[in-house]
Amino acid sequence: MKANESNSKSRYDDIIQKLPYEKPFLFVDTLLHVDENGAEGCFTFSDTLSFYRGHFKNNPITPGVILTECCAQIGLVCLGIFLLDQRDQWKQSGLKMGLSSSEMEFFLPVLPNEKVRVCSEKVYFRFNKLKCLLRMYNESDELVCKGKISGMLTNV
Repeated sequence: MKANESNSKSRYDDIIQKLPYEKPFLFVDTLLHVDENGAEGCFTFSDTLSFYRGHFKNNPITPGVILTECCAQIGLVCLGIFLLDQRDQWKQSGLKMGLSSSEMEFFLPVLPNEKVRVCSEKVYFRFNKLKCLLRMYNESDELVCKGKISGMLTNV
């Protein structure tokens, strides 16, 4: 691994550590890239996640609200932490956030043990409101869902 790649991986791991989630509600395994324009990361939906027992009987499928949450965690919150760090607005007291809007379209199901990749593109970040275009792909690089999500991010 090159020095730049090692520094990026360390910085990306640091972003994941700052997320205000933990298992079983942490939907970020790895960050592949984060810069001022967007983020890209992956998550594998383990078949042990509790929501599969009831969604749906004998035909487990990842709920759309969980896919939306995965997109928000990787594409919006990880990017927001990066942007707050860039502005020297990150404080150890913790991240406070609120989802202000989401508009998602779903095209393919995500099954247990399936790995997804989320890519976000920043639309704007002003007055601590971040809005992103998001896309989720499966391992075959097929579009699973896409949409827009925005939220307020503060670190007081």
